[in-house]
Amino acid sequence: MDKVQYYGTGKRKTSTARVFLMPGTGQIVVNHTDFQEYFKNKTQRMIVTQPLVLTDSLEKFDVYVNVSGGGYSGQAGAVQLGISRALLQFDAESRQKLKKAGFLTRDPRMKERKKYGQPGARKRFQFSKR
Repeated sequence: MDKVQYYGTGKRKTSTARVFLMPGTGQIVVNHTDFQEYFKNKTQRMIVTQPLVLTDSLEKFDVYVNVSGGGYSGQAGAVQLGISRALLQFDAESRQKLKKAGFLTRDPRMKERKKYGQPGARKRFQFSKR
């Protein structure tokens, strides 16, 4: 018996999410815990479920996610992108909806590196004329 499975990878800042969609009842599991417990913030839970709600497939799939790196907010963004990409594998027709909502765009913003000769990425040591 073959298990039908759709896969998508999402990245945001330093977070990476591997998302597996399987036909099911709408259960979402993140790192072996229910996503309600993993993402305590209501906004982050909403971010994770947005692509599923938009394509009316919240009750159709069980979502299994392995996410690592970064904080909870970055991880939520990575999971959102991963779910969106996995939904494209299931139904290519939903691309226009997801693209219009901005769920297929990888957020390029990263932390800027610290430069030598200064204490941070942008901050300078105090200037003294003498």
